[in-house]
Amino acid sequence: MLSIASMNMAWADSLGIFTHRQPFLLTPLLEAYTQKTGVEFQTVYAPKGLAQRLQAEGSRTKADLVLTVDISRIKELADAELLAPMSSDIINRQVPANLRDANDTWTALSLRARIIAVSKDRVGKEAITTIEELATPKWKGRVCSRKGSHVYNRALLASLVAHHGEAEAKNWAAGFVDNMARRPQGNDRAQAKAIFAGECDVALMNTYYFGKMKFSEDQPEQKAWADAIELAFFNQDGRGQHVNISAAGITKGSQKKDIARAFLEWLTSEEAQQIYTEINFEYPVNPNAKTSDEVASWGSFKMDALPMNVIADTSPLAQRIIHETGW
Repeated sequence: MLSIASMNMAWADSLGIFTHRQPFLLTPLLEAYTQKTGVEFQTVYAPKGLAQRLQAEGSRTKADLVLTVDISRIKELADAELLAPMSSDIINRQVPANLRDANDTWTALSLRARIIAVSKDRVGKEAITTIEELATPKWKGRVCSRKGSHVYNRALLASLVAHHGEAEAKNWAAGFVDNMARRPQGNDRAQAKAIFAGECDVALMNTYYFGKMKFSEDQPEQKAWADAIELAFFNQDGRGQHVNISAAGITKGSQKKDIARAFLEWLTSEEAQQIYTEINFEYPVNPNAKTSDEVASWGSFKMDALPMNVIADTSPLAQRIIHETGW
């Protein structure tokens, strides 16, 4: 076991990362950067309370970077003034403006489309074209979902509030809940399992879960779940497919801002973006990065251009609707 002195020395010689992302998703990127530059990392997985922890630690924090999932989580840190300006022309060139903070405190690192997973045998991806349809009587008793309060679903509903207004979004949520085949439960993989088992016919899912299940070696039963579904990108004749992001920023208390900035510049480069799409099955934020052959095989889509900040700002109202409709 490392002594306190040894642990402090390890942090001193490396970049500290606090993250919402599960460690196995980050490891390929961190290992590649260490091999390339010699920079090593000390990573703390903190799924909850990250803002409160950074506020308490202040200038004493060992975190140089924060890596999050969901726009609301990174914006919470920015709104609390816990992030420093990135001040990088390289990041500004590599990431479109709608995927960066207007105040320069965070950048998106990858995109994840929250699509409709459908039963390959009982439905087929051509059967549904808009997210709004999931609240219609056609899908009564045929829908599965994780809890609405999860950040992925809250962001989706926030996009509906932004596009349609509070009243119409609430009506959609009520209809969606009324169409459920079972109470909201489990994660996105659990919804694919439910479709495989015949418990429901359609579900909401982030695309990268499909890739993780399709190539799962430690849980091979998940390959059958993936084989039972198809991915339906929605609203392609209108505003486009809803997406969310993983994102990152430099902590205000970091003593290694230059090194942290260089790492973010690499994460948004074509080289690192290729790792995101090849290994994590996510979509690149750098327009010059090529989507992996596997991800490309799922189909291309038009993306909803709604700014990420709008989704974050609307999320509290979306959460209230989720509570009121019992999602």
